[in-house]
Amino acid sequence: MGSYLAGTVTARTGDEMSGPALMLAGFALAGSTTEASSLLAGITMSAAVGGPVFGALLDRAARPGRLLAGALVLYATGLAMVLVGLGRLPTAVTVLIAALTGLLGPALSGGWTAQLPRLASPDDLPRANALDAMTFSTASLVGPALAGGVAETFGAPTAVVVSSVLIGLALPAAWKLPAHSGAAPDARTASVVNAVAAGLRCIVRSPRLARATLTSVVSCVAQGMLTVCIPLLGERAFGGAGRGVMLLSCVAVSALAANAVLARFPRSVAPDTIIWVSALVQAAALALATTGQPPLLIAAVLLVGFGEGSQLTALFAVRHREAPEHLRGQIFTTGASLKITGFALGAAVAGPVTAWSLSGALALAAGVAILAALAFFADPSACFGASKDRAASS
Repeated sequence: MGSYLAGTVTARTGDEMSGPALMLAGFALAGSTTEASSLLAGITMSAAVGGPVFGALLDRAARPGRLLAGALVLYATGLAMVLVGLGRLPTAVTVLIAALTGLLGPALSGGWTAQLPRLASPDDLPRANALDAMTFSTASLVGPALAGGVAETFGAPTAVVVSSVLIGLALPAAWKLPAHSGAAPDARTASVVNAVAAGLRCIVRSPRLARATLTSVVSCVAQGMLTVCIPLLGERAFGGAGRGVMLLSCVAVSALAANAVLARFPRSVAPDTIIWVSALVQAAALALATTGQPPLLIAAVLLVGFGEGSQLTALFAVRHREAPEHLRGQIFTTGASLKITGFALGAAVAGPVTAWSLSGALALAAGVAILAALAFFADPSACFGASKDRAASS
């Protein structure tokens, strides 16, 4: 378990570092903000496509740790190739390389977490799940700060190199993950397309899994909207857009604290309850942020982080509980892909709304978070198009 946590926090820190590092390197070497933002969009959006396919391959692999290790190598290599191509290759080529690299992004999130039940006993799984969620919060806190610090001290290209090295350092931990022992007899013979379809059907037909997935994805839309608002909030409340990073750090620290509490008391509240309550917590926090007053703004982002962190831990607990063993990897990576897509959608919507009104964008984000909470009580068959009979039979 110690090796697993060390590997996950290292790989995820490198992943969180890669996006800002690529943006900084794109601007420094290519001299174009368009190329810099295109690189980030490319490596992020393609994860939505790669997640289900990689998850299907992970579930079919006899040694999923070996496949995960290969994905880490390819991801790190892709980052290096993007760096080499900046300023030397056409923009379209470097963005394509970034997009191909991003296909493996879910391997660094859901791909790791899906292996957790093979490392922890059923009694220890809730605490291990909370500790795993803490690695996400730690990475989101350390990664961007490390990217900025290294870029400022040694140059933006070095930040990409460090990101790639961190991902590579997780290779031994991935390689040592236990073998796959619980696959269904036909899991390795089914085509990848059929396996992907089976994973999606499992999410759709399990009411609890469908509700948790829907609520988390809609919550990510609100989180993406907040992220776009952060620079303007920093500029208006603290006198500089760059100081908005402080607000993101507050979110990460609070999320880490929430996960630490849940790791200490893993069975204190049912994870299903935490999922929808945490969405309401985020909605209240976003509404508080509309005031724009510095003290209230700091309190708001701390509250957002508490909601995000606790929701992530609860979501993992529901997935571990509801996912069949032979589809576990795919359900985790598909879920990660859907959340990434939701975040990107929120960021895209918030851009023009923020240009019209910052407080309006925050209010809209609060409304979306309320919808996320309400979505938990929706009929999964209505939300995902599955028949009620199929949902009930699962």
